[in-house]
This record gives sequence, structure tokens and C-alpha cells, in this order.
Amino acid sequence: MLIKTLKGAALLAAIAFCGNGQVQAQHVPGTGAKMNSQSDDLESGNFKFYYNHPKSSREQDEKLRSPVGYSSNKKWREGPKRGVPDSVVRVKTPAGGIEGSLYSLAVKSKNTGIPGRITYQQQQDDLLLATRPIPVSWKPSCVARIYLPDWDKWENRSGTHFGIRADLRTTIMEEEDLPITDPRAKGGRKSRRGGLFGGLFRTAMVEKVEPYWPGMFIQFHSKTDAKYDKDSAMIVIRGDRNGNVIPGPTINQPGWWTFGMSFTPDGAVHYYASPGVDDLTRQDHLSSQYPYGYRAQTFTTMFFNTVNMDDGKTWSTEFIIDDPAVYYAGGNSRQARSGSSNNTRRR
Repeated sequence: MLIKTLKGAALLAAIAFCGNGQVQAQHVPGTGAKMNSQSDDLESGNFKFYYNHPKSSREQDEKLRSPVGYSSNKKWREGPKRGVPDSVVRVKTPAGGIEGSLYSLAVKSKNTGIPGRITYQQQQDDLLLATRPIPVSWKPSCVARIYLPDWDKWENRSGTHFGIRADLRTTIMEEEDLPITDPRAKGGRKSRRGGLFGGLFRTAMVEKVEPYWPGMFIQFHSKTDAKYDKDSAMIVIRGDRNGNVIPGPTINQPGWWTFGMSFTPDGAVHYYASPGVDDLTRQDHLSSQYPYGYRAQTFTTMFFNTVNMDDGKTWSTEFIIDDPAVYYAGGNSRQARSGSSNNTRRR
């Protein structure tokens, strides 16, 4: 799902609070042990991405098109839901990046959406950091530095251009038709199924694992759009308890930004962003929410969206990612610190 262009100024005084009650105290992204096996500083080896086209488009046409793409260092993979960006290339780190960083990852897309089909609508691709599921009781967080190019290098379109997302899991209750022999059918009502065998089923509430994808999007406001008198960008947050986006800070100068999300045992998501590449602090907190009214149980991965107008010829804005990292601040200390470095939040 893509975000429509927001109108009006950001209501910054309102975005730091959760819409449905108190959340646990701040948990600053980057706190705790950095999981080196689930992070990538992009400095080692000869990096290459193997695309395995045609890309996946399961969200649009239920076609996975496996095997999905992956990187030579096995730390990145194609998103099976929407497919991988068309260009995933290691580049020299732009000026102003993390001290000592030589290389970063540049990503952009042209043929988003369903392979071989042009929709003339906003579409997106997904690049996933290869991690493993982590219970939120371990207080995980994820951080990445993102380079925003000069305004004249952006796709000339007001709207969403890039996303920094998390893949979360929770448990919901959902109605399902079950055979009467299934123990979960006990106490269920008669199924609405007709036909000869309809009486052999009951409708009952069953537990279901539900994925959801909160995050922050970078939205461009083009001066060629009559609504804006100059080029700028805005951070928008997905989302509140109803899934609505929340307006965040305006970005008036391109360059490096640091983004992070953290997840606390109460199931809340905490959003942080700051200009530059310094470690995030409590002052960089934007909002804490229970997106869609869900309480997270598992953090699965961090991923990135490239977004463009799917016209078969226009490239998306190229964004540069550096040092995406996953941290644990709690939980089983032996497991959490396996392959980790304590408090290594910067190179």
C-alpha cells in the first residue's frame, strides 16, 4: 500500500503520542547489542546482487516467481510480496556519511509492479535485510542511514518515493469454517456452507498469525506541483491504530538522515529520525504507536521500499543506504549476543 500525498503542515505536537493509551517508556533504536550477523556495513568482499528476474509480484497477481533474488553476502534478499528494486549496487559512500565508511548501497527501480505490465500508477519494490524472527520481549530495534540526493535528481513527482519499514507479526482471532472433527470447531455455530456436506462444518473463531508492516516514508513535494513553491520532503509515519499515516518533520535540505524503529514488550512501535549520521537519541523520537490496533509479538526483518510511477520508462529516485543494523536490548542474553558486538552503534 502506498501513501497518498498529505496536505498541510505537520502537526508535530501531536505525533509523539499513541492514540490508544500509554505505551512503555522510550527504547532508543541502536540500544544494546548489535547483531553483526543480521546487519551489513557493506565494507566486506565484492558485493553483487543476483536478481533472478522476472521479479516476484505476489501482492498484485499472487505470483511468487521463485527463486527470489539475493546478495552475494547473503545479507539481502528480494521481497516476495512485490519484488526487488531493478538496481541494487554498492557505491562509494557520499560525503558526510559515517566516519570510516567506504561503501554504501544505492537502490532504484524502473519496472515496478507486475513484470511485463505497465499500470501508470504508483508501484513499489522491496529490498529485505536477511534477518531471523525475534520476539519483542528481546526489545529489538533497527537503524539505517539514508542518503537523500539533491532535489533536481528526484523523480519529478509529488508523493511517496522511499520507505523504511519493519516486518512484524501478531496474533488475531478470525472466523473460519472448520470440519466438525477439528477440536477448534467445538462450540462453533453452524456453517453457512450449503450443499450436501455443508452440515459437516462449523464456523468458529481461530487464532491466526497476522503480518503487518509499519514504517516511515519519505514523501517528495515538487516545486513543479502547483501546491508547493519549493522542493522539499516530508517524513510520514505508518501508522496510527487505524492504519492512518501521521505527518512528521519536513526535510528542507537533502543529504544524510538516520532512521530507526524500536519494539517494546508491550507490542508498541517507536519511530525515530534525525538529520545526519549520529546515533539516535531520545530527542529524535517522533511517535509511539500500536499500528492498526495491533500489538507486535515478533520482529521479522527490516526492509526498504523504492517507489515510482510505473510507466515503463521513469526511474525512481535513487536512495543510498548505509549500515542497516539490528540490535537486541533484552531477552536471552546468550542468544541475543551470539555474533554480536556490545554497543557498537557506529563504525
